[in-house]
This record gives sequence, C-alpha cells and structure tokens, in this order.
Amino acid sequence: MEESPVTVLGAGIVGICCALSLAQRGLSVRLIDRSEPGQATSYGNAGIISPWSFIPMALPGIWKKAPGMMLSAERPLVVRPDFWPRMLGWGSQFLANSSESTVRDLAVAMAYLCTPSVQLFRQHLHGTGHETLLSDSWYVQASRDASKPTLDALEYRIRLERGGDLELITANELHRLEPALSDEFKAAVLIKGQARALSPGKIAQVLTEKAQELGVDVIHFEATSIQQQPQGWSIQGATESLQANEIILCAGVWSKQLLEPLGVKLPLVAERGYHLEFANAGVTINNSIMDVEAKLVASSMKNGMRLAGAAEFGDAEALPDERRQQLLTRQAKFMFPDLSVEQPAFWMGRRPSFPDSLPVLGPVPGFDGLFAAFGHSHFGLMMAPQTGEVMADFISGQASQEHVAAFSCGRFL
Repeated sequence: MEESPVTVLGAGIVGICCALSLAQRGLSVRLIDRSEPGQATSYGNAGIISPWSFIPMALPGIWKKAPGMMLSAERPLVVRPDFWPRMLGWGSQFLANSSESTVRDLAVAMAYLCTPSVQLFRQHLHGTGHETLLSDSWYVQASRDASKPTLDALEYRIRLERGGDLELITANELHRLEPALSDEFKAAVLIKGQARALSPGKIAQVLTEKAQELGVDVIHFEATSIQQQPQGWSIQGATESLQANEIILCAGVWSKQLLEPLGVKLPLVAERGYHLEFANAGVTINNSIMDVEAKLVASSMKNGMRLAGAAEFGDAEALPDERRQQLLTRQAKFMFPDLSVEQPAFWMGRRPSFPDSLPVLGPVPGFDGLFAAFGHSHFGLMMAPQTGEVMADFISGQASQEHVAAFSCGRFL
C-alpha cells in the first residue's frame, strides 16, 4: 500500500489537537468525522480549562454519597433503568478506584495531561486572531451550607500539595466577587490560576482551520468499522472505504463499537451531560461557578450564559431526557435570581468515561498501526492539547513510558 497520512478518526477537541500537534511536527495528517469538527460533545461543555482539574471522579466515601445524588431533587446523578445491567460492572470498577492511595496515583497521571492545558491552548490560539476566546478565570465552587467547604477535603489537599492557589471565602466575599449569585450560597472554595473557553465550539473551529493551514486534510466520512489489512488498515463506510497505515482513534464513546469487532473490549460508557444556554441572560458572571450541591457549572460565554451539568449513564444513542430542561431552568434561577430564562438552547452530549477517570492513550495491543486517544470523561477540553502532544510523541517514536504507562489500553485487557 502506498504511504498514507496519519489518520485521526474522530474530530472532537481531542482529535483536533492530535491533528494539530502532528501537523506541527511536519507529518502528513487527515482528520475524519461524520460531523463538523468539534461540534458534538466538545461543543457543549462548561468551558473550564484548568491545570488543577486532576482529581478523579471516584473519591473516598463516594459509595455513601451516590444513592443520595440519585435521589436528590437536584438529580446530579442518573442511571437510566435499561442501563443498570451494564452499569453494575463499571460501577464496581469505579468504586475500586476510590481509596485515597489510588486517588493520589490517578491524580498524578491526570495532572500530566491537565497541567499544561492553559499554556498549550494559548500556544495553539496564538496567531489565529482569536486569542481572546480564552479568558483568565477562577473556579468558584459555591456551597449552600457554610459549614461544608473545607480545604482539608482530599481533593483540595492534593491540589494544595501540588502548588495550587486555593482560598476558602465567606458569603460576603463570595457575593463581592460574584454579585449575580444568589444569597442562598454561603461559602465557596476558589481555585485560582485557570482559564475558561468563551466558546468551546468556536475554539474547535479555529484550531481546525489552523490545522488545515498546516496541511491537515479534513474529510466528512462516517466510519462503520475498521479492519486490519495485510498492510495497514481499511476504514469502512456505508458505500466506500479509506486506507491508512496508522490510525489514531479519537471517536469518543463510539470508539468502543469500532474496537469490539477486533476483540478489544474496554469498560467505556456514555456519561451523558446536558446544558442550557441563555442568549439574553441579563446577568454576567466573572468566573466559572459550580453549585456544589447540584453539580452544575455556570459560565458567561460569547453566546450567553451557559449552565452545564448532570451525569446520566445510559445508551449513547438514547434520546435526551426532555425533563432535564425544566430542572436546569429551575436550578439556573436558583443560582441567579435575575437571570432571564426565555428561549434557552437545550443540548445533550456524551462523555466517554472509564471507571478510573483516565483516558486510554497509545498503541492498541496486538494491532500494529492502531492507536487509542479517547475516554477523557469530564476532562476532555483541558486534557486535549497535551493528549495531542502525547500522541504525536507516540507516532514519532518519542513517547516517554514513564509518563504514559498509566494510560495504556493494557490496564483493561
């Protein structure tokens, strides 16, 4: 087979950053997806870009809190009834990762991907004319109960130990910082030294255009399967196929169905999230704000106020739960009493999540020329640029095993 470009299969923000990093090293690259780059799951996130979001989702005591989260009126955690049989095994693995020692080990691995996020995004945006799509920001984790926030909590202690700039503030300080926030919030933890995307979808578009200027070929193509050939790979579509020597699989939750016919079975699930975006919000906030009890994050963006949240485990192709719009509207008004909630845009996306909160990065064992770069869970936006660098290292034979061993597919096989 003639030499072909490195094929990045999946054009979410992870795939876009992979293509961009490869092209910056002078490699020939094509980026393929059935949709416009960066306009699916990557489009709808809360916009947080943080060097400090390296705490895994499973923390000590989570097994006690999960039932309350499912039964709470705020509904931050949902398991669709028909998904429970698949959830049991995944959930067992999730809980097995919740000891303090495991959390600390996972945080080290996650920090390797998250720490350079702001710096790398600024480098990628440099020279595009859209540098202002990234804004300096703090992460305000606001609580309705003044007695609950404490910097002694494990997730904050780990950040502090690694040099994070955190501060516990009272209600008065909180409302001086964010006047639009409801008086129902009594205290907050500030995580400083962060940034936020003012339009995640626009950033994806801008970085795709930059990749194209570097020679990346962007192709609209829906892959139905990938098949190993005597030399290289065939990417099958409904009516045609593409040939590739090397594939980087960045197809999010759909990566699972592309790998399973090869006998590669990974514990990847769709952790579905929702957002509402209010174009004429009437209020502005200065930072990203989380309602700790509802697990809902609010950010002011180019297109208005966005409120994103929920962890709904279900089939990737299941229809959105339309009831979530009414719930999000109520939660939004609770956070911001003066918010105008007329005619919001309602959205649902699918986070690809493994039970240890780490993605899989690197070669797929037993399949020459096939590489994985998916499963970034809640952290895809901030992990994407360093993931691109890691995958470019793999393709060019420069990957440091010391740093990437934790992300190996082999941990599940």
